[in-house]
Parts: sequence; structure tokens; C-alpha cells
Amino acid sequence: MFDLRGFGDQLLQGAAITIELAMASLVVGLILGTLAATARLSDNKVAQKIATLYSNVIRGIPELLTVLIIYFGTANLLMAIARQFGYDEYIEIGPFTAGVIALGLTFGAYASEVLRGAIIAIPKGQREAGLSIGMSPVKIFFRIILPQVWKLALPGLGNLFLVLLKDTALVSVVGLHDIMMKTREAVSYSKEPFLFYSAAAFLYLSLTIVSMIFIHYMEKRTNRWGGRA
Repeated sequence: MFDLRGFGDQLLQGAAITIELAMASLVVGLILGTLAATARLSDNKVAQKIATLYSNVIRGIPELLTVLIIYFGTANLLMAIARQFGYDEYIEIGPFTAGVIALGLTFGAYASEVLRGAIIAIPKGQREAGLSIGMSPVKIFFRIILPQVWKLALPGLGNLFLVLLKDTALVSVVGLHDIMMKTREAVSYSKEPFLFYSAAAFLYLSLTIVSMIFIHYMEKRTNRWGGRA
């Protein structure tokens, strides 16, 4: 059904790698975004400046350039550090790892703004109420703030994930065998660019539709016990 001159299985394998890359980058990005958002709202001036610098720099660099810098620069950095400990072997960062780092950094920078806005939207009285009954700041964050942040930030984070899903195509330039790389290989062999680029568009569209359905489902669940964020 999805044979495509014998390249159907190859494209599906590329789609699986694309999904793995998107999910791994999402996890890294959510962690970085949460840390950056809380740092920018903390009383620690150093943490605020570091988080602000991270957000501004990453959002100011094209995603493709971030991928290239991470792929070619991280290995050199690790080798320079390793030489200080007498390790002279060549260190290589794979395309998948570089993609996760680059896309995770990018997603985290944008997510930090979404999460910061969601945290600000929560009334300060709830924090004060938590402190008044003896809850620690950490427990207040995880028991009171974070569940509400998730509800408020989910629509914005969902949109960012849809962008992330399509940005995975950029990692093919450093050799990752995702949908785009498999498509280019098929085009090079078959000389039928319209057929295979249309198939790639269909795969990305299918992944996007499935993601949108899941995001809508999650929004309905989080809004079940209250008004829409």
C-alpha cells in the first residue's frame, strides 16, 4: 500500500526516527524551559541573567544554524576538555544526539516564555496560602503551581511541539536518516522528486494531525475540572 517504488519501508523507518527525535527533544526542551522559567522568576540575579541570556540567544539564532553549531562545535569542545585529562581519542557527536540537543535548546528557549507567562498568571495568594499552612517552596511549586502551569501553558506548548515536529527535518543536513534524508535518497535513486516529496509531505501532515488530536485530548482533560485556560 505504501510501496513507493520499493522505498515505502525506508520512508516509514525515517518517520520512526523523526518521532523519536521529536519526543526526545520535547523532554529535553521541557526540562530546560521549566528551569529557565523558574530561574527568570527567582530572586537570584545571576540565575535570572543566565536564563535571560539563554532565552534571547537561542531565540535569536536560526534553528538550522543551532543544529550545525551543536553538531560541529560540541565534539570540538568535548575533545578540548578531554585533552586536559590526557585523553587524545577523537570524540564524535552523532546526528541524533546533536539534533536532540539543538532542538531541545530551541524548544526550551521558547517554552520558557510560555511557562513564565503561565506562572505569572497564577495569583500570588496561592503561594502565600501554601506558606501559611507550612508548605515548603518546593512543595508549593510541585503541588500547587505546577499543575496549574500545565493547564495554562498546554495550548502554547502544543503549538511549539508542532513547530518542533517539522523542525526535525533540519537535522537531516548533518546526516540523520529521518524522513527528509530518506526522501532525498529515494529522489536521487528514482529521479521522481514530486512523488517522494509529496509522500514526505503526507507523512509530516499525518504526524501533525495525530499530534493535534492528542494535544486536543490533553486540553480537554486538563480543562475538565475548570474553565478553559
